[in-house]
Amino acid sequence: MKQVEFYFDFGSPYSYVGFYRIQQIATQHQAEIIWKPMLLGGVFKATGNSSPMAVPAKARYSMIDLGRWSKLWNIPVQMNPYFPINTLNLMRLITAVQLYQPENFQKVLQGLFDAMFGQPKNLNDMNELVTLAQSLELDINQVQTWLADDQVKNQLKQVTEEAIERGVFGAPTWFVGDEMYWGVDHLHFVERALQTVE
Repeated sequence: MKQVEFYFDFGSPYSYVGFYRIQQIATQHQAEIIWKPMLLGGVFKATGNSSPMAVPAKARYSMIDLGRWSKLWNIPVQMNPYFPINTLNLMRLITAVQLYQPENFQKVLQGLFDAMFGQPKNLNDMNELVTLAQSLELDINQVQTWLADDQVKNQLKQVTEEAIERGVFGAPTWFVGDEMYWGVDHLHFVERALQTVE
């Protein structure tokens, strides 16, 4: 089966838009999505990159640009008013679900993305995160155990290091085979790549 790998972090609003769009593309081209949760902060540190939000002019433009993609693909997006949000616990949580409850992965993934940029919540607040986890039918004691789980921490670190080794410098990033595509504005190239995969 055709595959497309998706490196993402919940702190990236473009990853949110990409999350919805890549599913449409994968369905259209009968491709499997290989989900790669990573720590964008670690990628930035290793590559010398930084968030667009750190540059005021770029931040202003990014908000306009996000609106364009939102309208083009009919994917509603709202900038989280509590931004920036430390996504370490969110990325550990989704990594844990991927490892230990893969049957719930898709539901939790969508719930966390929506809580960031669909119907934004203050996920810097642990109480908000607990409420969200409960709404996604996760056991809160289990969640707290996962956040401190060494296997979860190592898996997240490993995927982040793998991303850096493959040349990833930001999110969202996709791979079809060995070919890398960064940003939602390159998803048409992802589509073309999937069209040519046997």
